[in-house]
Amino acid sequence: MTAEPDQSIEPDERLESELSEAAEAVSGALARRPVVLVSGPTASGKSGLAADAAAAFGGVVINADSMQVYRELSIITARPGASELAKAPHRLYGVLSGAERCSAARWRELALAEIEAAFAAGKLPIVVGGTGLYLRTLEEGLAPVPEIPEQVRLDTRAHFDAIGPEAFYAELAECDPNMAARLNVGDTQRLLRASEVFAATGQSLAGWQAEQADNTAVSDPQLSLLKLAVIPEREALYARCDARFAAMVSEGAIQEVESLLALGFDPGLPVMKAIGVRAFSAHLKGETSLETAVSKAQQETRRYAKRQMTWLRHQYAAENVFKTQYSESLRPKIFNIIRQYLLTLP
Repeated sequence: MTAEPDQSIEPDERLESELSEAAEAVSGALARRPVVLVSGPTASGKSGLAADAAAAFGGVVINADSMQVYRELSIITARPGASELAKAPHRLYGVLSGAERCSAARWRELALAEIEAAFAAGKLPIVVGGTGLYLRTLEEGLAPVPEIPEQVRLDTRAHFDAIGPEAFYAELAECDPNMAARLNVGDTQRLLRASEVFAATGQSLAGWQAEQADNTAVSDPQLSLLKLAVIPEREALYARCDARFAAMVSEGAIQEVESLLALGFDPGLPVMKAIGVRAFSAHLKGETSLETAVSKAQQETRRYAKRQMTWLRHQYAAENVFKTQYSESLRPKIFNIIRQYLLTLP
């Protein structure tokens, strides 16, 4: 009588088979400088996907989230947890002090260095994040915009806060119609960027971007990119966003924000604008209840996820989009896509 196979070990056996096939695919492909880009809205499971792919293909996970670069915020920015970190090397997480500003240009410089280090070590770079500007600069390079003085940035933000987004957009349309035509009232960060560039240089950001192709200092680093995106159904994603932020409270998010506030950082710094910081700060000051703070942070998260999904659908142009939460059931399909990509690189 033949014994029935032990069903409990099938997932492990399947994973071993996947890992073996993946290792064969990645061998020899690194000379063609492949990079896998994984994006998706917050709480979509993209970090888990990146960690699984890195484990399978002998890769390194490189962060492309503008808040996860800051060391002071681990919980509230949902940095990869211990289980994900144990699967593969992770880079550019918590590498900068919140007292610093991580611009897209600086992130690109750091990311390219990590990509080159991965190639040198014989590993596949897997860049993951939901900060669209970061991903775009890696793919397209940077417009040669001069450094914007800090006071111009502060004045621009203060003016925006004083008059509101509608009036601010109207002013930009008057002085820089080319950029205003590319944006809408809800594109706060891009409106601020366009306005500060015009204020500091007297030239439209659109003009600077037109010069990008001629700027050899930020030319294409000759990478072969595979773009993946995980974009779940909206309502399911929103529910996951709400549940995850509520869980952050029990994980120590309030204490994390309290420690951040104790450092006395300038309120205008990017780290101080991370989702949840202002809501929990108000709670710590006794201005709102914990329930209200969590509700506001959840609302911020949902709005951010919506903006990310809009950007991914209209500007990221990923070759492979998965319209569901990342889970183990997707792994064979995604691994096969990566494997074929590596095998068919020119």
